[in-house]
Amino acid sequence: MIYDNILQTIGNTPIVRLNRMGPDHVELYVKVESFNPMASVKDRLAFAIVTDALQSGALKPGQTVVEATSGNTGIALAMVCAALGHPFVATMADSFSIERRKIMRGLGAKVILTPAAERGSGMVKKAEALAARHGWFLARQFENPANPAYHASTTGPEILRDFAGRRLDYWVTGYGTGGTMSGAGRVIKAARPEVSIVATEPEAATLLAGSAWAPHKIQGWTPDFIPAVLDREIYDELRSISDARAIAVARELASSEGIFAGISSGATLATALDVAAEAADGAVILAMLPDTGERYLSTPLFEGVNEGSDDDWLESL
Repeated sequence: MIYDNILQTIGNTPIVRLNRMGPDHVELYVKVESFNPMASVKDRLAFAIVTDALQSGALKPGQTVVEATSGNTGIALAMVCAALGHPFVATMADSFSIERRKIMRGLGAKVILTPAAERGSGMVKKAEALAARHGWFLARQFENPANPAYHASTTGPEILRDFAGRRLDYWVTGYGTGGTMSGAGRVIKAARPEVSIVATEPEAATLLAGSAWAPHKIQGWTPDFIPAVLDREIYDELRSISDARAIAVARELASSEGIFAGISSGATLATALDVAAEAADGAVILAMLPDTGERYLSTPLFEGVNEGSDDDWLESL
């Protein structure tokens, strides 16, 4: 197909059946958001926020956009802003992966790092201060209603279309900014009330379960606050997953199914596997995979992976 610009390729990501992972008594599927142009689900919210602001007049032609990000939203906003002619500035805690900074800078963005000790709220405050000082447009992904609204008009309907006339028992997702779960979940729940929506969060930061936040390795999941756009009435069940299990499942997904996804994808799929183990015979489960594993090369996902020749393996044959 021929497109007028890169932004037209956002969405309509594939749903893929897993054939080598999960118990035999269920059907397990994943929605692979790395098929978006900048390889994450956040391409959707970036496009939604910028185009909504342009249409409303809140964002003026050529005005700088600024946002706090763990990486994927920043990368997506850098792409959208580059395509539409807006400078972009990201504020990001210095604990997030180096490749995220480089990708944003490759797209023409500026990256302002904040101390990891200040957590997610620290990078948000920095973005707010920069916007106020320089007159930049602040995207506010955690508060902007355009975020869940776009998922309600794209992600949710895509799932309903792909499962039209087919059984679907569970939809499993993390919540990150809250946009995917709230927007897509609202549409799924309205059209298919029999579908159980399962939310998942890091074992070390179970904010929805009422516990305190603690540092965790699932980048893109659960800042140290609950996003304003998150609709807590959407999910039917709440689960949590450990960092170690998220990493292990992401690695298994790549080596067993050929799907190269990030730690948050591993966490969501690990939760879906827990659901599958308890589900009735014939149950159909869909899990969201937010991004690609290539965004995690410097993280614990690749810790201990050999960078040289596999001579030892060869000699053992």
